[in-house]
Amino acid sequence: MFVYNPRMTRIDFYILPDSTSPADSSVAAACKLCDKATGAGHKVYVHAPDAALAESLDGALWSFRQGSFIAHEKYHGQKIEEPQPMALIGANEPPETHQGILINLGLEVPAFFSRFERVLEIVEGDSAKRSKSRERYKFYKDRGYELNTFEQNAEGGWKQRQ
Repeated sequence: MFVYNPRMTRIDFYILPDSTSPADSSVAAACKLCDKATGAGHKVYVHAPDAALAESLDGALWSFRQGSFIAHEKYHGQKIEEPQPMALIGANEPPETHQGILINLGLEVPAFFSRFERVLEIVEGDSAKRSKSRERYKFYKDRGYELNTFEQNAEGGWKQRQ
């Protein structure tokens, strides 16, 4: 029998529409989620195992919001200098300073996911990536993690599925 542990990582799936619009991409979704999390004072680690995706996200975070940017840095295992950015983008194990929120842009569950308070999984519209997302969902569910699902609405916001 599963007993809920309040310290257990919470897993949220963010489902994008089937659109190919740049506004509905995983990079745009990661920027929105990063903005919301860092705006609330959380440090974020974006797991981006694909170098091209990491580059796209790095560029997008500089220009995501008009008039400002999300303080971030690409992380390759180096020491993080003060003042620390609110968000890190990397493919390696995250530093201890950034283990509040994990945004996973990979197709697999990162081995270090359970160190985080929350994991945000972005589900893209194409069928192959949705299939990999279902595998990740099953992985978490089979281990008893709290799961929540949100769908992106036409305005770009998120609505929780019941």
